[in-house]
Amino acid sequence: MLQSFQHTIDIKNLFHQKDKLLVAVSGGIDSVVLCELCQQAGYSFLIAHCNFQLRGEESERDEKFVRSLGDKYNVELLVQRFDTALYASSNKVSVQVAARELRYQWFEQLIKKDNKANYLLTAHHADDNLETEMMNFFRGTGLHGLTGIPEATDYIRRPLLVFSKEEIRAFASQHQLNYVEDSSNQSSKYTRNLFRNEIIPMIEKAYPEVKTNLQDNIERFKEIEKLYKLATGKLIDRICRTKGNEIHIPIKQLLAFNNKAIIYEIISKSGFSEKQVDEVIKLADSESGRYIQSPTSSYRIIKHRHWFIISSVQDAEAGVIVIDDKDIVAHFSNGNLEIRTIPIGKFNLKADASFACLDKSGIQFPLLLRKWKQGDYFYPLGMKKKKKLSRFLIDQKLSKTAKEKQWVIEMNKKIIWVVGMRIDERFKVKDRTREVLEIFLRPSQ
Repeated sequence: MLQSFQHTIDIKNLFHQKDKLLVAVSGGIDSVVLCELCQQAGYSFLIAHCNFQLRGEESERDEKFVRSLGDKYNVELLVQRFDTALYASSNKVSVQVAARELRYQWFEQLIKKDNKANYLLTAHHADDNLETEMMNFFRGTGLHGLTGIPEATDYIRRPLLVFSKEEIRAFASQHQLNYVEDSSNQSSKYTRNLFRNEIIPMIEKAYPEVKTNLQDNIERFKEIEKLYKLATGKLIDRICRTKGNEIHIPIKQLLAFNNKAIIYEIISKSGFSEKQVDEVIKLADSESGRYIQSPTSSYRIIKHRHWFIISSVQDAEAGVIVIDDKDIVAHFSNGNLEIRTIPIGKFNLKADASFACLDKSGIQFPLLLRKWKQGDYFYPLGMKKKKKLSRFLIDQKLSKTAKEKQWVIEMNKKIIWVVGMRIDERFKVKDRTREVLEIFLRPSQ
């Protein structure tokens, strides 16, 4: 097993002899075997242990045992105690999710901020991999989910993935290694334990080679994914157009493929889930300015005329910015727009062009803040006929540079304000106005 361990690390280029390794150790058999293999292979490592304080005396026992491992191997030991139950309650997540978030936040700090090591090693093994593949399949996943757990992700390395639980037990027995048992592993109320303790053993009765077959499937899916990424990558490069920090996608061209996988591959990079693909398809028939928010990131997919635009909410350099009815400030490259609603009884009309004073009843959110383009037109305040924006800017004697920096606010394909210059006649404050939407341009310093 030691030879296979070293061969796997070398052939997959997981890490090198000169690297400092941080081994995540729970005290269970898997992480204990990982420590022993690192010791026998001559790697320099330190141990990190998380005490989630969820199992009373058992949690304290585990911490005490891991401290003894630090003494055994004469390596630095790092222990972090978490109030996991409080974190789960405060963040409205399950205890399992809370424990995962807490430990990986700490690990990332140790690796990336404290520079304690080059890589984090976890003791995930082949049986964990099979369970993950099955859980992903039944949960509903893309092709990537069927490739199981990767050997390397960012700073994380998993050198035991090639070994089965049976091989790990045999190694521990051969070297008379002591370890602790987590009693919660016997409870099938946790999803992974349900698969491990009940579902897979039941399937083995019908298909004794199920573990071998699942492992073979993982390898097949990995090879298929390589071809899939090659093909979809070429299509995405053909469809998507990068403009600054935004991605612009022509809707008609995207939907012509009639393929949800292409849509998913484009949007997943910005934190959108596979379940949101149908929302994107529906968005294509929505009004300009409608959008979908990522559940895990700051990104939005905005419907803008004949395009989808993927843009970050916080990105002041974005070319298209959504303004919702709850927004009080919108940041963009020319400064900030400050937005408020004023009852007509408290409203005083401003002659300053930095203010847009609009009849709130005629405004439908969301609004789009964007740079003007050729073909834009509006009805300048005081005029009954529409005017091309290009002509309006010439009449204002703007320089070429100033024209390039000009922004507008659009609503349902209508320009309601040439920012800092003129509002549209159709949206001005009238005698029957009850509320005024006031937008103030505060220029960049």
